[in-house]
Amino acid sequence: MIVLDTHAWLWWVNSVPGTLPAPLLDKLESEGTRVGVASISCLEVALLPRKGRIELPCALNRWFALALSESQIELLPLTPEIATASTELPDIHKDPADRIIIATAQAHSAVLATADETIRRYPNLGVTW
Repeated sequence: MIVLDTHAWLWWVNSVPGTLPAPLLDKLESEGTRVGVASISCLEVALLPRKGRIELPCALNRWFALALSESQIELLPLTPEIATASTELPDIHKDPADRIIIATAQAHSAVLATADETIRRYPNLGVTW
């Protein structure tokens, strides 16, 4: 499984040219590749238009429908175990959402697709980009 960081999810679903590396796109589009996003990414996406940081191509609820069920991306829930694991990670990254995304990838023994250099410094985390 590949877990997408929030920015990777946005860029892939919105087909933003030049944002995702070709090898990552090949992996994501390979038949049989499971792709997931941490549920906290939904909150991050919902906040971005309100903050004026992005403009979605459609209404938020429609975007979520397209970005999840219609794209067959698995929404990975925040469990008590993931919440606990996120608090036990080394203090490399201070952002709680990113810590939950990291813990979600680890809980699913998944590779995390991210351009975030700080996240790449975590031990016991497979990262691709």
